[in-house]
This record gives sequence, structure tokens and C-alpha cells, in this order.
Amino acid sequence: MVADLKYQRILLKLSGEALGPQGFGIDAETVRSIAGEIKRVHSLGVEIAMVIGGGNMWRGADAAATGIDRATADYVGMLATVMNSLVMQDAMEKQGMVTRVQTAIEMPPVAEPFIRRRAVRHLELGRVVILAAGSGNPFFTTDTAAALRAVELNAQILLKATKVDGIYDDDPMRNSNARKFDELSYMRALNMGLKVMDSTALSLCKDNHMPIIVFDLHQPGALEAIIRGEKCGTLVSSNIKEPV
Repeated sequence: MVADLKYQRILLKLSGEALGPQGFGIDAETVRSIAGEIKRVHSLGVEIAMVIGGGNMWRGADAAATGIDRATADYVGMLATVMNSLVMQDAMEKQGMVTRVQTAIEMPPVAEPFIRRRAVRHLELGRVVILAAGSGNPFFTTDTAAALRAVELNAQILLKATKVDGIYDDDPMRNSNARKFDELSYMRALNMGLKVMDSTALSLCKDNHMPIIVFDLHQPGALEAIIRGEKCGTLVSSNIKEPV
């Protein structure tokens, strides 16, 4: 353990869209860059678990809107997360990190099944654990899977990497006057209906006192800054005093 680090074990949630140009597909250079940012904190001795979405290939809710059965669409989305996880594993191992992919749906030829105690042991041994296939259940997002795994693995914080540097009261890509929050309580985030994370994931974090930081992973050094306790992104927790 490194004494000057604020967090020793983290759950990092990446959207699938972060892996591809214009949010679609997989860009090898982008994946290598993300792996490099992760290596910076892994080399400090931080225990890292990851959940990666599949929206760059398939979005279950969108597919269901076209007439595909929602459960079927969600299972296809789970497979998309496995593909993203294997690509990320390859990039990370080429940079010297030892990784394990664990899936909520068993597929022994490509990955281990998710077993909580085995995942914890991998983390203790310094391996990065990439948790794929969501929670293994339809109707639940990978945000909810990330919240669940963070609690199961006793992570100290859930880090949600997005395209922007925190939570805003409106889409900063469309509204230049959108206001950024440095801190938010779970209840305020839920009441505002913020789209940065779904309500099931937020409620699970709230009920289990799992703090969340939303930040921009493409900002060089942001992940390391958070690990060292520097202010970066937006913190969502139960210890925030909201203005009266």
C-alpha cells in the first residue's frame, strides 16, 4: 500500500463510446491511450477493477425500440461488453499489466466466470480485473453493474469516466452556460434526473455509501490526480451539504 494515495482499491467504469471515434466502434490508439492512463495509477500500487459498457457496438434500449425483444437486446449488449473488455485486456497487457477478464455469463474459452472471492484475490495480487457482461441480467445497465461490483469488491470509490469533466445541470456540449457541480448528494443527483448515471445505480451507491466521482478520462493525468486525492470532476456522496 502507498501511504500518500487516497484510494487503494477502485472500480473504474468506462463507457463503450469512450473506445471509438464519434462514439462508435473501437479505435486502437484511443484504447492504448486509456490503457496508459490506467497504467499510471496501477504502477502506484492501486488495485483496479473495471467495468466497460458496450454502447459503441450495441445499445439494448435503442435496439428494443426497433421491435427486438428487450431481454434479447440486452443479452446482445452484454456480448458487446465482452468484446470491449477483451480489446482492453490486450492493450493493457501489452503495456505490462497483468489482467483477468471475468464475465457474468460463463464463456470459459475467453474469460473466467465472475467469482467474487477470486476477483478479490486477483486484486490483492496486483492484477487488473475487467468485469464484463454487465450483471448478467437484462434490464440493468452497465452503470448498475459497476455499482454492484464496486460494493461486492469493497472498492473505496466508483470512478465513472465520461466525455466531460464532471456533472453539469445541462449538456455542456449543447449549452455553453451549463453549470458544473463540484459536489452533489445522492438525493440531489436523483431528484435532478441527471443522465450521467441511471437511478438504479445511484440508488445502489446511496444505499451502500459508495462514493462516485464523475470525470473525463481523456484529460491526461485526471485519474492519477483523483487517486492522490486532488479535486477533479464531480463527487457524489452522502457527506455533501446542499445549499438551503
